[in-house]
Amino acid sequence: MSIVDVDRFVADGFVKVEAVVPREVGDAARALVWQQMGLSPDDRSGWLQPVVWAADLTGVGPFGEIMRSPRLNQALDEVAGPGGWVPRGSLGNMPIRFPGVEPADDRGWHIDASVAKPDGSWAVSGRPESLLLLVLLSEVGDDDAPTRIRVGSQRDAERLLGEQVVDPFEAGPLLDTASKDRPVTYATGLPGDVYIVHPLTVHAADEHRGTRPRFMSQAPVFLTAPVAPGEGNALARAVL
Repeated sequence: MSIVDVDRFVADGFVKVEAVVPREVGDAARALVWQQMGLSPDDRSGWLQPVVWAADLTGVGPFGEIMRSPRLNQALDEVAGPGGWVPRGSLGNMPIRFPGVEPADDRGWHIDASVAKPDGSWAVSGRPESLLLLVLLSEVGDDDAPTRIRVGSQRDAERLLGEQVVDPFEAGPLLDTASKDRPVTYATGLPGDVYIVHPLTVHAADEHRGTRPRFMSQAPVFLTAPVAPGEGNALARAVL
């Protein structure tokens, strides 16, 4: 049985995969992140910054259980093709967003750097080499600083960038303008839900208007070949 609506991914540039692990696994991962930050869900006096960065670099415990989820792996096969992506064991970087403080100035529209340059730095291109996973570790509603996604914007980004390799900060305003007329949706859901996002889909952080911290990881999944428009896997068809 298929997990991903591939036609919808091709049209929209992202897909939500619900419950790649049971909710309690997401809850356990969130508890470990609280420990890493040295903060408490029961003591708001420590919630002083709009964003606190955490990271999972080891894939131990519930973190690895999420990334090794058979349901997630099948979904990635359906999007990138079997053998089209490189398994990873960790969740990577996690921007934890807190309510009740002045929002950070980091909410511009962009795509994530996904092309390695010879000097070791990273850039953006219309021929990306990784896709993006957004892994929810807390309950995220419309007011809880969900990632904003411009639906179908992967085609705008491909037309703009083509085979160019561009600095991500230079590309951001250009991508914003190119995709400004696209409808916007929000990456909401429950702990254990995952969004598979096309590497050229334009997205942005949002202001936190709720009351509960937003826990989410953003991990690149490397591809075995760069994405280019074509009749191949869903990534390629999404930018035709």
